[in-house]
Amino acid sequence: MSIADEDTKPDTKRGSAALLGDAFPIVDRRFRENSPRLLGPNTWVQTQRLLVRLVRDPLTFVFGLILPIFFLVVLNIVLGDAIRLVTGHSALHGSVPLVTVGAVMGGASVAAVGIITERADGLLARLWVVPVHRASGLLARIGSEAVRVVVNSFFILCAGLVLGLRFEHGALASLAWLCFPAVFGIAFAMLVMTVALYWPSTTLVEAIATVQYLGLFFCTGFVPLDQYPQWIRPVVQHQPMSYAVEAMRGLSLGGPVLRPALGTLLWSGGIVVACVIPMALGYRRASMRG
Repeated sequence: MSIADEDTKPDTKRGSAALLGDAFPIVDRRFRENSPRLLGPNTWVQTQRLLVRLVRDPLTFVFGLILPIFFLVVLNIVLGDAIRLVTGHSALHGSVPLVTVGAVMGGASVAAVGIITERADGLLARLWVVPVHRASGLLARIGSEAVRVVVNSFFILCAGLVLGLRFEHGALASLAWLCFPAVFGIAFAMLVMTVALYWPSTTLVEAIATVQYLGLFFCTGFVPLDQYPQWIRPVVQHQPMSYAVEAMRGLSLGGPVLRPALGTLLWSGGIVVACVIPMALGYRRASMRG
């Protein structure tokens, strides 16, 4: 064999090294794609992606923080003294919970727009063929919404404290106070995502805003129950926002907490149970169709 033949002979060792290098990394096949051991890591990676998108999205701050805090300040200026005269205590005990619950509902429109956009762009379809746990995408969306709800609620609570809200039962009551918008907000976000999977239209944002404002104005956090006409009081008393507001008012001012807390849990639990299966099926269908 000549020297020229040796030079033109393919270097199998060098080629093998290239195949095993960074260009073609070895995939870890120790676990199946839908192995429970992969669910946690895969969910965390996708949750990080969604949180980064939320932080970079201006709608997150507009609907979740800026507008609610502005509305809280205006509500306190316009109706604060009138509500104090009627109830005998600061209106902030009702308006801060009301605005917080309304904010977590309004912020759910960001999740709706996100999932509609990713479906239209084909990102859901591309993620569906990636070798990750099938449930991680949906769980990541719920997890990112939970983070959004808690952060928004915390900052609105801080704004309320600056305006003069005070807790009569200490710091533990304030921590429990944050649980109610978190529980109801996550349930409402699941409802919104379920609707968005079956009704991928931007008009869903207007529908969410309509439900939000109807709930705000027909809620015991806006004015006391006895100020509403008799015929609509049952609706106002038993709607989910009123239960959450009454529980939060009881923690800050003092009063019944157990009954409205149970009402909040029942509403939230009912929404979650009703949405789990349709949301999973809708997410699978939207991902497979692109």
